Amino acid sequence: MQFDLSPIAFQRLLAALALTLVLAPGLQRPALADGPLPPPVALALGAAGIPAAAAAVWAQPVDGQQPVLTLNAAQPMNPASVMKLVTAFAAFERLGPAHTWRTRIAASGTLREGVLHGDLYLVGGADPMLGQERLWKLLRRLRALGIKHIAGDIVLDASALRLPPHDPDAFDGRGLRPYNSGPHGLLLQYNTVLLGLFPGRAASEPVALAAEPPLAGVVIDNRILTSDAPCGLWYGDLQARLEAGPRLVLSGSLPAACGPRTWSAAPLPPADFGIALVAGLWAEAGGRVDGRVRPGVLPTASRELLGDDSPPLAEVVREMNKWSSNVIARQLLATLGAHSTIGDAEADTTLPPATPGDRSPVPDMVAGGARAAVALVAAAGIDTTGLVIENGSGLSRIERIRADSLGQLLLAAWRRPWMPEFLAALPLAGVDGTARGRLAASPARGHAHIKTGTLDGVRTMAGYLLDRHGRRHAVVMMVAHPEAASAAAAQDALLEWLWANGAP
Repeated sequence: MQFDLSPIAFQRLLAALALTLVLAPGLQRPALADGPLPPPVALALGAAGIPAAAAAVWAQPVDGQQPVLTLNAAQPMNPASVMKLVTAFAAFERLGPAHTWRTRIAASGTLREGVLHGDLYLVGGADPMLGQERLWKLLRRLRALGIKHIAGDIVLDASALRLPPHDPDAFDGRGLRPYNSGPHGLLLQYNTVLLGLFPGRAASEPVALAAEPPLAGVVIDNRILTSDAPCGLWYGDLQARLEAGPRLVLSGSLPAACGPRTWSAAPLPPADFGIALVAGLWAEAGGRVDGRVRPGVLPTASRELLGDDSPPLAEVVREMNKWSSNVIARQLLATLGAHSTIGDAEADTTLPPATPGDRSPVPDMVAGGARAAVALVAAAGIDTTGLVIENGSGLSRIERIRADSLGQLLLAAWRRPWMPEFLAALPLAGVDGTARGRLAASPARGHAHIKTGTLDGVRTMAGYLLDRHGRRHAVVMMVAHPEAASAAAAQDALLEWLWANGAP
């Protein structure tokens, strides 16, 4: 007898069989440490063509004394975006969940009859979440202070962070994708322009565009057309490129069946993006500037006019982990470097800001942050053997961590006073964030707070799961294999097995 199953039907059959194995009699007790994989996990890996040697697994109750399951747990592997757990741990440990970043506005010269006869300074504090709305409010407050016309320049001071050159094309050649943006001392709107796309009713009709925020001097050339294709991977055909001008050219097609969608791009380096954004918002606020918007450093002879504090670190980490923001992760790692000296990653002193005419070597606060993160993890009693941190986001070919080290980090975080903030920042499987599509039809839905990660040849997952007996577990699974993209079913099978078989 022969059965012809579609790929979707086969996946459903596999999931049903795996869940049957999860709940089958005789499989109710957790596996011993260093034991074989649970049958549903092994089955799902085999169906994906992934050998057990390409996977690393670790699981332990948060109140337990030893793992209930390990496999290749001492092998350093690429964690992809799960590395953000390390960045979050180090940031909470060093800065605390209530830490904030302050952005300041200062001026030189005198104010007479609405005219500032001098320069205005926007001084960054490395805030990871200084978006269009907060910046607009700052500029509106300037107007309320009586400044309508700036006779000099608007100067953007990003010296809060000293950074090496960043090449957004280096990772995958897609430098206009927001996930490739680097950190910056005055990061604005995540260095991202949001593109609202509205397809027409029929094929070949133009797709209407609404771009936010306004970027002065940047022309957007929208060539996207409506298609009659089904709404699958709707952004797969969209392309963005930057031409001289600057001119952001958008091309490709969007299926009418998809309805309105939001796409995004990072058309400029952070310094240039900030110049275009501030110029655009100041003009929208009704302000004038005789000079130009340019980079620079706040002089000593200036007076502070007003300031604005970021959301606390707890909210920043939540934004980073719920939606896997690489630019926030890079910003946090650089902040850790800014709170450390060049030679001692654990010192309490802060590197001084740049000064005009400073010709000293520029310290790399990203590398300093990586050293600080490793030191903080080690100080928590976590084995850092094999730990490699490049940028803290997981968007890296060289970052590495062991599954048992990740597990130890999860257990250490569980015992910290900031544990609720750490846990709440993780996506809830089947409910929200980047894990909203996981365990959707499973009884374990809504029981796992997990951070996931994907790269070519890498699929990872780590977090906490509450089993059906009410016991919490820390769990890690990493896969490095050419077929790793198909490993989600095996990871879900592990979560389901742990949910069903966790010790009461």
